[in-house]
Amino acid sequence: MKLDANLLPDDPEQLKKMLLELQAVIIKKDEELNEKDAIYQELLERYNIKLANEYGKKSEKMPGADEIFNEAEVTLDEQDNQILTSVTPESETEKKVKPKRKPLPPELPRKDVIIDIDDTDKICDCCRNPLHKMGESSSESLEFVPAHIKVIKTIRPKYTCRHCEKMGLKVM
Repeated sequence: MKLDANLLPDDPEQLKKMLLELQAVIIKKDEELNEKDAIYQELLERYNIKLANEYGKKSEKMPGADEIFNEAEVTLDEQDNQILTSVTPESETEKKVKPKRKPLPPELPRKDVIIDIDDTDKICDCCRNPLHKMGESSSESLEFVPAHIKVIKTIRPKYTCRHCEKMGLKVM
């Protein structure tokens, strides 16, 4: 709202009255703005709660996801119990055998993933001679994708420096 200074009255009493009216209007507008801000904050809080419920950690749990492989767990538990009951106390003290997981069924589809290092990292930190491949480790894991399951075999080559081996140096 713009006021033209030429249109304002010259009477100080009228100017005071107009000023008080404008001040009352501003106070009323401030109260309305504060109410709208409170409503906005409440709606924003409700929206954030809805997003957290819909996309938060708890929403990522699939119903029945822990029941998918229960049959395999039950059979493994039974086999473990049989092994524990068949072990005599004498053989238990002699040698403890680390349990080994059975290999995954060969009929499952497989995908090999080879994780290798850059050629620049295949240089010995001590003597700057090239490293040679001395072996590799591999592991298999199940990947659950809705509608199908496949085995992913991860292969990690291991490198060592022949020069440092000859010199008897150990690199950390």
